[in-house]
Amino acid sequence: MSKRILLVEDELSIQKVMQMNLELEGYEVVVADKGKQALELAKSQYFDLIILDVMLPEINGFEICEQVRLNNKEIGIIIVSAKDTAEDRVQGLKMGADDYLVKPFNLEELLLRVEKLINRKDKTERATSEIYTFGDNSINFSSYEASGNGKEFFLTKKEAQLLQLLIERKNEAVSREQILKTVWGYDVYPATRTIDNFLLSFRKYFEKDPKNPEYFISVRGIGYKFTEK
Repeated sequence: MSKRILLVEDELSIQKVMQMNLELEGYEVVVADKGKQALELAKSQYFDLIILDVMLPEINGFEICEQVRLNNKEIGIIIVSAKDTAEDRVQGLKMGADDYLVKPFNLEELLLRVEKLINRKDKTERATSEIYTFGDNSINFSSYEASGNGKEFFLTKKEAQLLQLLIERKNEAVSREQILKTVWGYDVYPATRTIDNFLLSFRKYFEKDPKNPEYFISVRGIGYKFTEK
């Protein structure tokens, strides 16, 4: 599946070159050119990596980096900026960036840094135990065995994949589009009810009160999230 990158850059010529080269490497790239737009996208959609300019309209890149990092400790963040003093680099890293690249930069170097951060994130996710428990519920992602509400049962492959996606992105809203791209592997889908029905099943399996879910929450206008306190 394609890794998703949020590219935040307000200089159109640089933005287009970066987007084209990232897409040629097989990444799915979503572009923002303003600070508020970037924050909204980062909060409402799932991304594997953010490439972030500093000098932006409305909200600067340092502030965006800090706010994103408060809510998401795992996502890779690369700051790409013409601000090249030691103080700027230190500030970017203090705000939570993983890397800092100074403009003008070599595109091959950027792509290598992107690959390195995404590979690091993949290794972290693969290290997650194949058995996950929450409340009195348990899921084995290897055998598809599960237990919930005092019953034992088997999940379908698609159910297990969707559960794993939501759990890996715990407390993050995941859009229906992203769920279908990740789990079903296609862009055009028959109906949003496809996922809605899966979530109704999860609530029956794992929620003590399916009508007032504790774990599988609807996010209006976006999709769903798995929440665990």
